[in-house]
Amino acid sequence: MSEDAPTTNRQRSGGPDRPAGGLDRFFRLTARGSTVGRELRGGLATFFAMAYIVVLNPIIIGAAPDSTGRFLGGGDEPNLAAVAAATSLISGIFTIVMGLLGNFPLGVSSALGMSAFVTYGVVVIPGMTWADAMGLVVIEGIILLLLVITGFRRAIFNAVPAQLKSAISVGIGLFIALIGMIDAGFIQKGSGTGLELGQGGFITGWPVLVFVLGMLAVFVLWTAKVRGAILYSILGATVVALIIEAVAKVGPKSSGGEVVSPSGWSLTVPTLGQDWLVPPDFSTLGQFNLLGSFQHVGLIVTVLTVFTLLLTNFFDLLGTMVGVANTGGLVDERGDVPGSQRIMVADALGAIGGGMGATSSNSAFVESSVGVGDGARTGLSSVMVGVLFLATIVLSPLAGVIPSEAAAPTLVLVGFLMMQQVTRIDWTDLELAIPAFVTIALMPFSYSITNGIGAGFIVYVIIKVCRGKLREVHPLMYVTAALFALYFVSGPVQALFEH
Repeated sequence: MSEDAPTTNRQRSGGPDRPAGGLDRFFRLTARGSTVGRELRGGLATFFAMAYIVVLNPIIIGAAPDSTGRFLGGGDEPNLAAVAAATSLISGIFTIVMGLLGNFPLGVSSALGMSAFVTYGVVVIPGMTWADAMGLVVIEGIILLLLVITGFRRAIFNAVPAQLKSAISVGIGLFIALIGMIDAGFIQKGSGTGLELGQGGFITGWPVLVFVLGMLAVFVLWTAKVRGAILYSILGATVVALIIEAVAKVGPKSSGGEVVSPSGWSLTVPTLGQDWLVPPDFSTLGQFNLLGSFQHVGLIVTVLTVFTLLLTNFFDLLGTMVGVANTGGLVDERGDVPGSQRIMVADALGAIGGGMGATSSNSAFVESSVGVGDGARTGLSSVMVGVLFLATIVLSPLAGVIPSEAAAPTLVLVGFLMMQQVTRIDWTDLELAIPAFVTIALMPFSYSITNGIGAGFIVYVIIKVCRGKLREVHPLMYVTAALFALYFVSGPVQALFEH
């Protein structure tokens, strides 16, 4: 079946053939049973479903210092407005690229899983800087592009057992949810225990209340299938936070590194005192160091980090692409997605661009299915989404208003969405279930995505080898497990040689 699929899709359009104009010919609107109006409406729906990323991404990658104590862009203080402006710009550019090159209704922006991994798994490596980490994202994107062009992406995709892929998503989901709860002060380090609820086991303080209300709101909105639920919950919780701060004068939790009030706002004190009519701040754009990590953390750690980034980013598009295609009836009779090669190229370019723009790897968003459900079938809807992202650049100061307690509930929801893949794991197949469990458990328990993936791979290979099933393990898995084993002992080995 050709990409246009004329018979089936024209029947789906419900009307006679229309004259083929320039947009129609380029985007194959008639062939896919769509119209300009449907595409623009679908693009608007997709944008509102994923616009939260302009607010949430700066809070994830812009609010955390690297191992040297500096924030994204190299400053001593967070610059969330600059990260928000860069997120809008890069998202807009590469969503338009997806529309024009891939001709597929996918919105592209900073992948939350990747942003979380870079923030909590990469820049915390001793010696690693934000510029180094973004350089690794660029390298990962270049490798991804080469794998797509050469056709190896599917080969590597098949190297990792499907259930371990699901376990990685589940583990990241739990990790992201835990991060959201800790950032909001809902979960804290306990006295005599590892973690506890709030302070002393109780929910105390206005900021934590904002988090709880926001979490309940996003759960209710999501179960009610309200479009834009994540964005609405963030904005609603922010309004509540603004009112509370105006009345109660809660203030910050810490200032100058010293704790001011244990019940204060964790990061941003919600006020409207920002300068709004100012040019966008693009100071974080281009803040990447392509080879700095090799110098600062060494070859082995760099290679493993790039591999983990690649693995984390590798499977997102394939699942999203197939899911969106199935939603829109865009899968051909063989189960393939038309133009999938171009779609993957556009996605890889987004990864490269995200690293160069210092916004983390950009990838297709599953929220694109919202627009497809509203009629989008072609890349014209993506162009619409991209234009809307570019328009949000002027709203970047809004990122400096929203407290982390208002945005953190969405991390819990994203964690839930990622954890749903746990049903794909066959818990009766112990040779896969045990490595999957190790992968899932170690991510939140060791506070590291890398540790979870590495331990899961090693346990999987050891079990298969000891069971005499060497041929069931892909050669790449042997190499990867060996590298992770070396990674886990690299610290003591390095210290041994230093002495």
